[in-house]
Amino acid sequence: MQKIFEQLSVTKHLLFWTLLAIPVSLTAGSLVALFLWLLDVVTRFRWEHAWLLYLLPLAGVVIHFLYKLWGKNSEAGNNLIMDEIHQPGGGVPARMAPLVLITTLITHLFGGSAGREGTAVQIGGSLASLLGKWFRLSKEDTRIILMMGIAAGFGAVFGTPLTGAIFALEVLAIGRIKYNALVPCLIASVFADIVCSAWGLHHTKYHIRIVTDFDFLLLGKIILGGVAFGLAGYVFALSSHSIKSFSNRLIKTHKWLIPVTGGCIVILLTFIAGTEDYLGLGVTASSPDGISIVNAFNENGVTSWSWLWKLVFTAVTLGTGFKGGEVTPLFFIGAALGNTIAMLTGAPVELFAGLGFIAVFAAATNTPIACTIMGVELFGSDYILYYAVACFTAYYFSGHSGIYTSQRLAVSKKDGATLED
Repeated sequence: MQKIFEQLSVTKHLLFWTLLAIPVSLTAGSLVALFLWLLDVVTRFRWEHAWLLYLLPLAGVVIHFLYKLWGKNSEAGNNLIMDEIHQPGGGVPARMAPLVLITTLITHLFGGSAGREGTAVQIGGSLASLLGKWFRLSKEDTRIILMMGIAAGFGAVFGTPLTGAIFALEVLAIGRIKYNALVPCLIASVFADIVCSAWGLHHTKYHIRIVTDFDFLLLGKIILGGVAFGLAGYVFALSSHSIKSFSNRLIKTHKWLIPVTGGCIVILLTFIAGTEDYLGLGVTASSPDGISIVNAFNENGVTSWSWLWKLVFTAVTLGTGFKGGEVTPLFFIGAALGNTIAMLTGAPVELFAGLGFIAVFAAATNTPIACTIMGVELFGSDYILYYAVACFTAYYFSGHSGIYTSQRLAVSKKDGATLED
């Protein structure tokens, strides 16, 4: 009889969270679809009007004052959502969703180098927080619905629902996954992806050809590549945080000068690089043979230093106050670095571009399991062992740093010691 009551309790629990997942997924999936459509519109508009780049410093001033006037604590972005999951308090403001959507579009319209994950996660998190307040959820349930918001936003924006669910659980603390929100996050992520796709949004398709059976020499190259991917993730996180910290120390008053300076630096970098391909999202380029994530999967599709150029462009953009995400630029950095490593070592270019794509992301976010699953969802399961080797190696060699300052350290990578209860 006790077992029957236990199963009934589990059924009630799952039904409760399934019902809550419906409004979270409908709203998050729909807003993410709107965001992706608008992002494509502003990107193509910028490609057709290159002069918009010269207004990037002014766009930074607009973003600064939008957050100063209406943003309040929402400027903390993903870190605010993570802090609320760790310790529910003031909540995540509903204004975060429209603010981050508008300011991310402004960033991309005028040529800032940024991504889209941060926007989608903040949309999902702020909407989930609002629903949590409406339903008067307890602190523990508030944590779960916020994690559902992260999963819904991430799963919808990349079309990777399983990755979205695991990412929401894994990103909170280095070295530890709590399974109390496993099924709710999966339900929210799957539903949000379905909703986003139902609006007619199509995600970029990637393909890695099966070129070889298991090969110890190739495995050795992948391990070395994993080290490079981990160091790249570490450098990106360090650069972004350092630029933000340095600019705030350097400019103590008139903070609007920080994005002005950042915008000017991006313009200067564009002249030095001799191309506009490092601006914006970077999934595709304005010309078919331009430098992009898609072309990184082709031989000679990028230059040997494309990964470093994108790293610098994005670190300056986000470190000086422009909005967007870090993840798509990390995909660019990783795919371009993987291409370079493959060309130098004679390894398969498509495979290494794909490995870099997921492994640099794993390093910078400390989410190796989610990124391994992402490899399966994006590229197929044929090379799952190689995905895991690259992501796990990169995870360790990125140290304890990461792009999210609110990510806690639960288990040390160095000695396995538990640091957080």
